[in-house]
Amino acid sequence: MKAISRKRWLPLLAAGAMLATTLAGCSGGGKTDESAASATPSAENVYKEKYDPPVTISTAWGVDPTLTFKNGETIENSVATKWAKEQFGIDIKSLWSVTDTNGAFGTKLRLAMSSGQEMPDILTIGTADNQIAQDLIDSGMYEEVGPLFDKYASDTWKEAINQDPNVWNAYMRDGKKMGIPVLDYAYNHDYLLWIRQDWLDKLNLKAPTTIDELETVMDAFKNKNPDGLSPDKVVPLSIGFKTSMNTWMGDPSWIFGAYGTLPQQWNLDADGKLAYGSIQPGMKQGLEKLSEWLKKGYIPQEAALWDENKTSEPAVAGTAGIIPGPYWMSGWPLKDTVQNAPDAVWTPIEIPAGPDGKAMRHGTQFTNGVTLIKKGMEHPEAFFTYQNYLFDNYANPEPGSQYDNGLFAGYDYQLDANGKQLPIEEIDGGYVNVVRYLLVRDGARIPDAQMKALQSLAEGNEPTTKLEKDVAVNYGKETPAAAQVLLKQDDISYKDMFTGPTTETMKSKMDYLNKMENQTFNEIIYGKKTADAFDEFVSTWKAGGGDQITKEVNEWYDQVKK
Repeated sequence: MKAISRKRWLPLLAAGAMLATTLAGCSGGGKTDESAASATPSAENVYKEKYDPPVTISTAWGVDPTLTFKNGETIENSVATKWAKEQFGIDIKSLWSVTDTNGAFGTKLRLAMSSGQEMPDILTIGTADNQIAQDLIDSGMYEEVGPLFDKYASDTWKEAINQDPNVWNAYMRDGKKMGIPVLDYAYNHDYLLWIRQDWLDKLNLKAPTTIDELETVMDAFKNKNPDGLSPDKVVPLSIGFKTSMNTWMGDPSWIFGAYGTLPQQWNLDADGKLAYGSIQPGMKQGLEKLSEWLKKGYIPQEAALWDENKTSEPAVAGTAGIIPGPYWMSGWPLKDTVQNAPDAVWTPIEIPAGPDGKAMRHGTQFTNGVTLIKKGMEHPEAFFTYQNYLFDNYANPEPGSQYDNGLFAGYDYQLDANGKQLPIEEIDGGYVNVVRYLLVRDGARIPDAQMKALQSLAEGNEPTTKLEKDVAVNYGKETPAAAQVLLKQDDISYKDMFTGPTTETMKSKMDYLNKMENQTFNEIIYGKKTADAFDEFVSTWKAGGGDQITKEVNEWYDQVKK
């Protein structure tokens, strides 16, 4: 998660919508007692729904700097750690915690690993620290998890992870599953275009469906602005590429998608091999187009210095006409535009196609991290007791069930006198994103649950599930419609196909190659070099380690592809 306000809104989607199952006896969630016990009929089943006497699970925390606490609590001693003790007989022991700013959690983990400190039994690591996760897997300190998952994970959890079996790929070693993927919602960071519908209406224009039509609209927004803004005050298309050409808001990668490639990710080529998107021919056309748009003032002059949050500023100020971003942006940040432009109406539209009818967008992985289990952990099955319960009872709570409104009353939800859910701004003492108090990031997510709930609302159904109620109470009214727009183009969503550990040549060459890429692309966009500089870049990239990296990436892919 990269934006403070974004963190505030996404957790509202932290539970799913449709079907819940319950734990089956002491069998690891729907499994027979025999599968979780030894072959001896009289042997005790080690998997418990509650442990008496209690068992201990140690962990370490990278605390989100925006995470809040109330009632004198801390990450080590919170409503969630007390719940684990009372609900499961599990003591959560914190070895250490650190506020995770500027990569502090990864740095602390690396120090602990290299200095021989005690390592946590259960360790959840987000995608931002993927390299340290890979290094910990390779260190031999953490257990092969595949047999444990097969033995103890509940059916609900297994069905969720089987929605995309490729989620295991990033954590495989020699055919063994070494880390449990932390599931995220499908399409959560896929993007569409948000456009000022009120400007379109005043100009008698239709939403653009092609790059050519988009240029017509951008020109009108800038030079015939219906709100009377002077051309120098208007940002027709608010994008930025300070951090990446492939990001989550203000993203420019779809522009290259119109010409058949997506930058800074590995895509499947016609031969079924992985190819680096930034060196494909379509990049040259996309760079030329961005350079043209910069000269015409269609994109910000400071785009190379703008990160994701910066691209939202003109949108909220009412001076931007279009911004790429996820379907949930009507809740944040676009909900605030009316404070500066009272007549503003944002509408979600599909990604426009290029001259050959092609459209591509960066797709969302079904994961946002990994959970590792320490080798020699005394009670690894206790982790599954904890996490199975969340998948079976919290990820998709049935209407009227215990977690139908949230996890902990007075923290992530509050009901009014009539039993209706209050907006999070009205929770006494403030809203707390308590799923970040749990052992696994965001608790438990079932990938397709979010979109199912949003589709139901878009079809006009009354909100009945937790997720539906959250959206209805706290989100912009365009959210369900935006989800539908997104799904209309599900065939143009392309995930990064390389999710493995850093290859040997990447370790020594990738920083150099990335710097060269960013510099060359910026120089072409800003007119310091002609588009032909792209061809020279490709040659240098290949000779400077890129060809070897491509070979290594495909060797990995050949091992894991299904």
